[in-house]
Amino acid sequence: MRALNIAATGMSAQQMRVEVISNNLANMNTTGYNARQVQFSDLHYQQMARAGTINAQDGTLLPTGIQLGLGVRPSSVAMNLAQGSLSQTNGDLDIAIEGQGYLEVTLPNGTAAYTRDGALNRSADGQIVTADGHPVVPDITIPSDARSISINAEGEVYAYFNDRIEPELLGQFTLAGFTNPKGLEAIGSNLFAETGASGPALVTTPGENGLGMLRQGYLEDSSVDAVREVTELIEAQRGYELNAKVLTAADQMLGATTQIR
Repeated sequence: MRALNIAATGMSAQQMRVEVISNNLANMNTTGYNARQVQFSDLHYQQMARAGTINAQDGTLLPTGIQLGLGVRPSSVAMNLAQGSLSQTNGDLDIAIEGQGYLEVTLPNGTAAYTRDGALNRSADGQIVTADGHPVVPDITIPSDARSISINAEGEVYAYFNDRIEPELLGQFTLAGFTNPKGLEAIGSNLFAETGASGPALVTTPGENGLGMLRQGYLEDSSVDAVREVTELIEAQRGYELNAKVLTAADQMLGATTQIR
């Protein structure tokens, strides 16, 4: 009976939906996190009677035919690229990206990764790094005697000293843009890796080529809508239960056939 396999695919699909929702809710306070949404596609169809074929009885064409679907499958888990709200922190090394773009960092193996988490820190050598210690590209080092730093919207980093009136330009942050940001591969720790689907990184200064600007003293909140996620969680739970009832009904129907005398 096809209903058994069809209901099983529906239960599996709703289970994955619940897993994606649970990950969204778990990261609702993660800086710069983009909510994910699972998308489904129907499976193949069995052609019992193809539409447009000739009816053997009177020679007319069948207007509709008979197609039996075989269930559902998850087609993708896509990111929602909507920007989260900005929260003021007043931290000198807290920066939020207003608009599109990612900060580029260097991983310990030398490869590049990208993030929207602007909660930056200073290493023991004064280098600007992420919370996990990955250096931000380009390398910018803050002198130990700097009184404070300032980062403008274009990403220029200035240091202020007690014995000087004019600030010193230490460097300028860049942003990386992608043709298809949804094609980036999440690798954990708020980091993404470039893939063939995302296209190569297009690195430029903030505010150019459609990329956003930087705002010092702010961090980007998660784009997770808790109310929407809970609503979808209830819907996914109901969908799982309905498919389980179909499974039970199909099992009872099979049981009835074995009891025929």
